[in-house]
Amino acid sequence: MADTVELLKAKIHEREDHLRESWVKAMEARLVQEELIKCHRYEGVNHLENCRWLANKYIQMLQDNRVKGYKKIEV
Repeated sequence: MADTVELLKAKIHEREDHLRESWVKAMEARLVQEELIKCHRYEGVNHLENCRWLANKYIQMLQDNRVKGYKKIEV
């Protein structure tokens, strides 16, 4: 019984850590988005050349840093 409770607590803690890390990555992507918007406004017509690296970084972060839930089918 005690092992089951400890196992359940460990699993809940692991889920919380996973969600927390996922949200941190999502917020990092939001910060990059804000910097990209600033760059577009500052650079004006040259934003395609001067902000390309930031746009590429943002696109990559959108693909990689999605918020993922903890529900999985465990087999």
